[in-house]
Amino acid sequence: MQDERGLYYYPDPTNRRARVYVRVTDGAIEFRLWQADHAEVWDKHGWIPLEVIRNAAAMYRDMGRETDPMLLYDEAVARALLKEAGSL
Repeated sequence: MQDERGLYYYPDPTNRRARVYVRVTDGAIEFRLWQADHAEVWDKHGWIPLEVIRNAAAMYRDMGRETDPMLLYDEAVARALLKEAGSL
């Protein structure tokens, strides 16, 4: 899907009030979260490169956390959206 902010997907298909936007910058996939209930998130947090998210996921695993950032920032979905849009 796409709107004035760019390409996005719903990380939780049952919640249309949160979106993850995707783009490619210098060949790298980047993500940015938007939440209707917390508009400040968009303003305070910029684009996050996929590599940073991968590193965070590895750190979470090493610390024994069950949370996996890769579930929110889904590389496969991002690649599919970007490919469909002609950005990859």
